[in-house]
Amino acid sequence: MRRLKGRGEGEWRRVPVAPPLTRILRRHLETFGTGPGGRVFRGVRGGELATVTYRRVWDRARLAALSDAEYASPLAKRPYDLRHACVSTWLNGGVPATQVAEWVGRSVEVLLRVYAKCIEGQDEAAKRCIEQALRDD
Repeated sequence: MRRLKGRGEGEWRRVPVAPPLTRILRRHLETFGTGPGGRVFRGVRGGELATVTYRRVWDRARLAALSDAEYASPLAKRPYDLRHACVSTWLNGGVPATQVAEWVGRSVEVLLRVYAKCIEGQDEAAKRCIEQALRDD
């Protein structure tokens, strides 16, 4: 089994998850336990879930959830695209880049190199922060 990038055996990091999703995950783990190596899902014979299975299920989920035009587009083409959507949402929501970098296991430099083009609409909020800081002094 492959370890996550840049982490040794047994290393972990804390990542925020919305309470409703946490409840779903906990319920799943209580019902099914974990697969090989502590993975959330397992194959039909109890081993590691085949990559092709993920791809097929993901494709069916996209087909069911998206319009025909969205399905034909690159929108959420791979499950990994959800990571990009999540990180972009955190950054656009105003979570400091240092915190997001810690959560996703990247340096701030790499995070901003990849996601700077996704950050938008924060001009007015940033100006208000500066105004407030100058008022406080």
